[in-house]
Formats: sequence, structure tokens, C-alpha cells
Amino acid sequence: MEVVQVLHMNGGMGETSYANNSLVQQKVITMTKPIMEEAITSLYCRTFPTTLTIADLGCSSGPNTFLAVSQLIKSVQAVCRKLGKQPPEYQVLLNDLPGNDFNTIFRSISSFQDKLKNQMGSSFGPCFFTGVPGSFYGRLFATSTLHFVHSSYSLQWLSQVPEGLENNKGNIYIASTSPPSVLKAYREQFQRDFSYFLKCRSKELMGGGRMVLTILGRKNEDPSSKDGCYIWELMAMALNDMVSEGIIEEEKLNSFNIPQYTPSPLEVKEEVIKDGSFIIDRLEVSEVNWNAYDSEFSPSDTLDEGGYSVAKCMRAVAEPLLVSHFGEGIIEEVFRRYREIVADCMSKEKTEFINVTISVTKR
Repeated sequence: MEVVQVLHMNGGMGETSYANNSLVQQKVITMTKPIMEEAITSLYCRTFPTTLTIADLGCSSGPNTFLAVSQLIKSVQAVCRKLGKQPPEYQVLLNDLPGNDFNTIFRSISSFQDKLKNQMGSSFGPCFFTGVPGSFYGRLFATSTLHFVHSSYSLQWLSQVPEGLENNKGNIYIASTSPPSVLKAYREQFQRDFSYFLKCRSKELMGGGRMVLTILGRKNEDPSSKDGCYIWELMAMALNDMVSEGIIEEEKLNSFNIPQYTPSPLEVKEEVIKDGSFIIDRLEVSEVNWNAYDSEFSPSDTLDEGGYSVAKCMRAVAEPLLVSHFGEGIIEEVFRRYREIVADCMSKEKTEFINVTISVTKR
């Protein structure tokens, strides 16, 4: 699997699009707003740049693309009003892999700018947007040109499927039945990728620049614990059922592995310390329910609607990977079964995604 070519969220604005099935991600960005506000305010008050350059890495498409940027700009504008200073111009760099639906983003920029102007008033400085296709596991920007880097729910994706997963049969990611060699392969791939990510950003950020990263992670130090991999184990159950019924070839399933790793706070911290280019300002863990609509349904609705919501969210994320490996013919059946499995699971136990958020300053 060539991850750079096939890893992207479902584009467009349709029923299965990421734009219409990313409320969990929206909640996470909103939850981390205080950390972003603190970081951008500290940065701005230290340097008062006339042009503030912000990069959002793994921006995807849809309403979430502009949510973090909007929060950051509003924080700076509030400081400027309080201090009586002329607001800076904003250069916003939106990055994702080449397969991302940049066209939907570009069509939304004008309306987003108009909305900001209406909210901010006449003092709002110009805001310029640039799309930057490419992998953040490599250089994306010129040396010392960035003030602020943000990324949410992107760095759990790896640059490639780790090598040496041949004995992970019946699984599509780390699972409770995965042998130690599989856990080791995934962990080492994350360490290589994240360390290179940090190396690249240390070149691109100015001295004193800030970075806030939120990664889908886990609390437990064991990579095979439920809080880090259970959502994929349930999808593997659906696929295995289809193998047992002859709908999917067993060999096809055994050669499919998700290019993801959900790190613990300690693993993130260790890589930052090892790199040595950044000072850790904050490192926090938060949780969000699998079902983003968990407070909007009555108890009688929760079982079915919750499973439906989670399955649609996961489809928006995983469908391109599944289609590239198994073809389009199985998709509807996979997610029909997955929905039932997830709903059953949610009726019996607490189900949450774990978020690891780290805020750092470039030395």
C-alpha cells in the first residue's frame, strides 16, 4: 500500500463525506482551544510580528479545516484590541496529502474570509490562504518561515505500513492477539516518523515559534490495550465474518494493515526530548465519546444511532484505504456489519477515543 497515494478522507459534501462525518474531530479541536489560545497569545505578545504565518498540517476538508485557524486568528485579534495594536496580516498554509479534497477547501475560502471580516470588524487584517499538498513526514516549508504549527488527529497516521507484519493474521492493526513483533514494528515506525516530523518542523519554525499537536492516542503504555486499538479490532471482526462466509479471501485480509499508531503521552514526550529542538510547555490527555452525538439522543435511540454515527465517522476515514485493497464491492456490507458490532459494543461498555495534546516552543 502506497500510503501517500491512498490515505485521504472521503471528499466532497455527500452523505459519507468527511465534511459531514467529522463531529468527533470538531469536538476535539474545540476541547483543545484553551491550549491553542495560550500558545498563540504567548507567541504574539513576545514578537508582535506584522505578518503571522500559521500552518495547519493534515487539514482535510470541510468545516473543521477552518475551525482551528479561526480560533487562532480570533485569539490574536482579541489581544490586539486589548493592547490597542494594529492586527497583523495572516498567512495561512493548509497542508494535507495530494489526494485530499483541496477543491472543496478552495471553494470555501472566500465565504470564510467574509465571515471573519464580519466578525472581526474593520480592523481585521488581510488573511491569505495557500494549499500545500505533501506529506508532513518531510520538508514542506522554507527554513524559519513559520510562527505557529497546528495539527489535530493527523499524526497517528504513519508514513507507511510497518514492515514485518506477516504474522498478524486475522488482524488489521495492533490487536489483543497480535504477537510482540507486531507491536514492536508499529512502535518503531511511529518513532521514526514522529522524530522526522519534529526534525522537519524544527527547521521550518522560527526561534520561539510554537506548535500544538493533538494525536489520537492511548493512556495505557501497552499498544494492544483497548483504549488504543479497539475501534479497529471491531472492524477486523466484520472483515473476518466476511472471510468465513467466503465474501473476502483470507489472504486478502491477512495482507491488509492500517498505517496508524496511537501513542501514549510518554512515547510522544520521549521523542520530543530526544529531538532536543523544542521545550515542552504542556502535555495533556483528554477523552471524547466514540459517538459524537451521545448527548443528543434518548436512551432508546442510543444503541442504533450511536452505532450508525460511529460507523459513518469511521467510513469517512477508512473507506479509501479499504477500497484500495479490497475494491468497492464490499464497502456497503463491511460497514453494515461494522455498525451492528459497534452498536453492540457501545451498549455494553464505555467507549472513548483518547487524545494526546502537546504544546511546544522552538528553542
